[in-house]
Amino acid sequence: MISRREWFGASFGAGAALALSPRLLRALEDSTHLLQPAALLKRAVPSSGEMLPVIGLGSSATFSQVARSEDLSALKDVLRTMVERGSTVFDTAPSYGASEQAAGTIANELGIQHKIFWATKVNVVGRGGTGKADPAAARAQIEASFAKFKVPRIDLIQVHNLADVPTQLGLLKEMKAQGRIRYTGVTSTSDNQYGQLAEIMRNEPIDFIGVDYAVDNRGVEEVILPLAQERKIGVLVYAPFGRTSLFRRAAGVDLPAFAKDLDATTWAQFFLKYIISHPAVTVVTPATSQARNMIDNIGGGMGRLPNAASRKQMTELVDALPQPTPARRPGY
Repeated sequence: MISRREWFGASFGAGAALALSPRLLRALEDSTHLLQPAALLKRAVPSSGEMLPVIGLGSSATFSQVARSEDLSALKDVLRTMVERGSTVFDTAPSYGASEQAAGTIANELGIQHKIFWATKVNVVGRGGTGKADPAAARAQIEASFAKFKVPRIDLIQVHNLADVPTQLGLLKEMKAQGRIRYTGVTSTSDNQYGQLAEIMRNEPIDFIGVDYAVDNRGVEEVILPLAQERKIGVLVYAPFGRTSLFRRAAGVDLPAFAKDLDATTWAQFFLKYIISHPAVTVVTPATSQARNMIDNIGGGMGRLPNAASRKQMTELVDALPQPTPARRPGY
């Protein structure tokens, strides 16, 4: 499978695939039009009006893998780059291995813990999500997140994968009322849960939902995203590079000419701009363990966005790309 890391290795050479020198980093900045952090687009949180940069950072997949290692220097570069370039939202979860701990440790070492919009999750039911949550265990999991981040208030905590929403969302409501959590929400990355998700969106006073969404995975466009607009609920997007490995499908294929009209200079920016152009989307959180990818991703949140006609062109182009064996889904 061809990943973006391998693509960069082919483009910049084997040494650059592991780390970028200052010269190469500046070259990448120039190629993605990253001139000023202020150019990163922002969207309002519907429930409050707070403006958030449209590109954030996720911590499953590669970030999580590196977080388990002894050398966190690459992740330190990613988080530093994120904040320096005007991105703030960091999405994680206790189930993402060492990601929470690594991010909290790094942010506090860099002194940027109060510049990050911390978004995490709670789920003590387990991956299946069909049992009952122990309130004491849920509270302990949340307190552990506070201890890792070393902040007095967490910006967003969501019930992960709709696991025992009455119990765990009830706890989040309580902590929000106490001023310890700013926003609450729920996540679902399974198509067969969208009916349940829609019911919660209609009946619960949540601030956010978290869902998978990509140009090759458009199911949420039918009901979930329009409902989020109707109910004034923010949307965090996971897995923006697809369930069928969009980088693998696009390997060896040139960007279409119309990508220039969208200010997209890489496939990553092309894929991200499709998502951001949906008005329901608040923040996209692609995961990466490489600073160069963070810069590339931020470039996707700058400049012009697709209109209805170009979105149609994008879906037609991607649907026509070769269909590989579906890749294993990220750990959301």
